[in-house]
Amino acid sequence: MVLSKAVSQSDVSVHSTFASRYVRTSLPRFRMSDNSIPKEAAYQIINDELMLDGNPRLNLASFVTTWMEPECDKLIMSSINKNYVDMDEYPVTTELQNRCVNMIAHLFNAPLGESEAAVGVGTVGSSEAIMLAGLAFKRKWQNRRRAQGLPIDKPNIVTGANVQVCWEKFARYFEVELKEVKLREGYYVMDPEKAVELVDENTICVAAILGSTLNGEFEDVKLLNDLLVKKNEETGWDTPIHVDAASGGFIAPFLYPELEWDFRLPLVKSINVSGHKYGLVYAGIGWVVWRSKEDLPDELIFHINYLGADQPTFTLNFSKGSSQVIAQYYQLIRLGYEGYRNVMENCTENMIVLKEGLEKTGRFNIISKDQGVPLVAFSLKDNHSHNEFEVSDMLRRFGWIVPAYTMPPDAQHITVLRVVIREDFSRTLAERLVNDIQKVLNELDALPSKLLTAKMAVTEDDNDLVPPGSPVIAKKSALEMQREITTIWKKFVLDRKKTNGVC
Repeated sequence: MVLSKAVSQSDVSVHSTFASRYVRTSLPRFRMSDNSIPKEAAYQIINDELMLDGNPRLNLASFVTTWMEPECDKLIMSSINKNYVDMDEYPVTTELQNRCVNMIAHLFNAPLGESEAAVGVGTVGSSEAIMLAGLAFKRKWQNRRRAQGLPIDKPNIVTGANVQVCWEKFARYFEVELKEVKLREGYYVMDPEKAVELVDENTICVAAILGSTLNGEFEDVKLLNDLLVKKNEETGWDTPIHVDAASGGFIAPFLYPELEWDFRLPLVKSINVSGHKYGLVYAGIGWVVWRSKEDLPDELIFHINYLGADQPTFTLNFSKGSSQVIAQYYQLIRLGYEGYRNVMENCTENMIVLKEGLEKTGRFNIISKDQGVPLVAFSLKDNHSHNEFEVSDMLRRFGWIVPAYTMPPDAQHITVLRVVIREDFSRTLAERLVNDIQKVLNELDALPSKLLTAKMAVTEDDNDLVPPGSPVIAKKSALEMQREITTIWKKFVLDRKKTNGVC
């Protein structure tokens, strides 16, 4: 005799997730649900929705690392439950952070003695690192001005208009005037001469970018240092330099070791770098290092003694995960100088493959430089019929995420596309991307211009611009515009059928 019982609706242990009632209801969006759901259902439903995200490996807009070795993934998962600030509980993790700071400081040629510890800290990214460096500059400037009996109410910082938005955040959050050197067509980084012209007695520092977000170009930090040294001597000021090496800090030491941009220059007092970019770690780790202890005012440092000895700490946030710190140490010892150089050389070679492929189409101007962050920034030679935004939009059909954007003032009339070459972007993918871009161009060539409707419609505002005495053009009604558009599209479809047999 077989014993059986009816399965109740609440007994979900025997149900397939897709056979359960949980896939028939919408997920909560604004308020928590009253009842729990099985872990399998929660996982499956969320995982299904996440499938609609883009593929991180094909996100060519981002500088952030999207691949690491499985061994490092294991280390990350094994330490994902460690809170970094619990230094008494996790002293080894603290020691690994200190090792990373010292390795990076030596990489940037900090003037340290053989056994002298570097001054720096791990952050959640370069944004926090820049905030900390900016605060140090502001406090040092204030202390110096107070000692001289001078006002401290109008600090400013000089940058190029190409800086990342975190610099604007720093200026706004901490009440510092941002003095930007405008860009111009053909010159998309800060001009050192114009930057030094903007420096005055209230300038807390000049920020140089080693690897512009817009086109990957390295700014001329050496020239900036030389010009600023001369101005300081003439004025008696002591204006320093901060180098935002978020993207280029893990590139220049390996590809361009003779390039002087770091602590070899006397006015460079602090440098930030993103471990989660070309430091080759997943998102969530940045670093800031100072030239010496004198460049970080002691009143900004908090001291704790959880470990039985003094442990200085200088951060904006408190709790954060330990995984990325450990992952950074893994990369530094796993790859070493040789490994990082090989990775950066591969990225550069694949950048050249992509650049040459785009040049062969004859349709693009290359905006980026060969020396700098391995990326290709390019614009259409002719964007009257179709523009860069349309190219970007159509590339998504092939899975590629390629951003299009306009340059900052005074080059805002320039629109570019940008492809960032990361460690996991192979030559095969570079060649495939060129082929897909050519397909997109061919499709756009066969489509009518998006400007078509704009050319057909003349608004009342347009008539206001007509010179006196000229005939006023009557505004077309919405129905007339729709009919004209329909006629043009019908003609286009019929022509396509005659030539290709398909629409």
